[in-house]
Amino acid sequence: MSKLLVTTGFLFLSILGFSQDTLTISKSDLKQKITEKNLQIKIAEKNYQSAQADYRQSNALFLPNINVSYTGMATTNPLMAFGSKLNQEVLTQSDFNPALLNDPKTTQNFVTKIEIKQPLLNVDGIFGRQAAKAKMEAFQLQTQRTQEYVELEFSKAYMQLQLAYKAVRVLEKAESTAKTNLKLVENYFKQGLLQKTDVLNVQVRVNDISNQLQYAKSSVQNASDYLAFLLNEDAKGKTFKPSEELDNTIQVEAINTQLSDNRKDIQAMDKSSEAYQKMMVMSKMNFLPRLNAFGSYELYDSQFLGTAAKGYLVGAQLSWNVFDGYKSIGKYDKAKADFQKATIETEQYKKQSQLELSKTNRQLKDAENKVGLSQMAFKQSEEVYRIRQNRFTQGLEKTTDLLTAETQMIQKEL
Repeated sequence: MSKLLVTTGFLFLSILGFSQDTLTISKSDLKQKITEKNLQIKIAEKNYQSAQADYRQSNALFLPNINVSYTGMATTNPLMAFGSKLNQEVLTQSDFNPALLNDPKTTQNFVTKIEIKQPLLNVDGIFGRQAAKAKMEAFQLQTQRTQEYVELEFSKAYMQLQLAYKAVRVLEKAESTAKTNLKLVENYFKQGLLQKTDVLNVQVRVNDISNQLQYAKSSVQNASDYLAFLLNEDAKGKTFKPSEELDNTIQVEAINTQLSDNRKDIQAMDKSSEAYQKMMVMSKMNFLPRLNAFGSYELYDSQFLGTAAKGYLVGAQLSWNVFDGYKSIGKYDKAKADFQKATIETEQYKKQSQLELSKTNRQLKDAENKVGLSQMAFKQSEEVYRIRQNRFTQGLEKTTDLLTAETQMIQKEL
């Protein structure tokens, strides 16, 4: 017995220790918080930033590539030794001695070199830049669509929390009503007016409602945890409670049943197709020649960090890859197939979205009708229960009829 008391005491202390803190929250206060803290929105923003960085890389199509290097070496290679002295501008007549040319002494050479490469005409790069821009814009639209989706999901989660609390209140009222009926039935049983089976039936009903109430309280915590997940907050030790009541009226406004091309996800799909189309053209333009300019400024010396001799080099190069073993042709075919696939996927997405839009509009109309009928049925079931309860207190109704009316009323209210 003492062990049982100790175990019960520890269990009671544990329950107190892990009790939840109830925080009252407002939908308007949390809306901005969702946009700033939601992880799904942050992921979408990082995807956009990654695409933005890809687009910035395409600036290399117009801007020069500048490279600075410093090289030091020592050599006895005849050609390198002669060339190093020539670059250092220190050649003398004795350096043309065949013996020295063929077997030079160790020659040191330190070179400071500044190289510049400037693209002039790269047609394929222009379309590649356009493709990167379209990709960036597609991810930007996807980010905006993600924000819209998360805001909708937040509204749903907030309403789920409101609904869960409302269900708890309904079941608490039902539990109170059931316990009142149980006391009434027990009094009648003590007076010999009812049988033991009537008392047991009502007790079963009380237990059933208590069980439903426990599930409803768990639903409150589940809805609260999901809301905390959307807010990117630690749900441990917290239970959210909405400050606003759930409005169970539906006002169906006139909704356009035709899919709008202004939807962010539709625009993102179109931009994605555009990016693939630009990639295809880029692969095609890869067959054209490229024109690039280049230049370098060089400083030579036989001593470390020396700059005794100077020289520069400027030029331009026109290059044309005439044949690369079908590599460019294969890239073009792949890009063309990817573009056609993206076009088909966009068309499929639009048709599927139109299908879902039409279905949702019908579901909304059905929900409006269902709410209206349910409200009417609840009022009717409430009146039926009131009548049967009055007749039961007068001994004119069976216990089972009273329980049936009570059950129906609670179901309609929920």
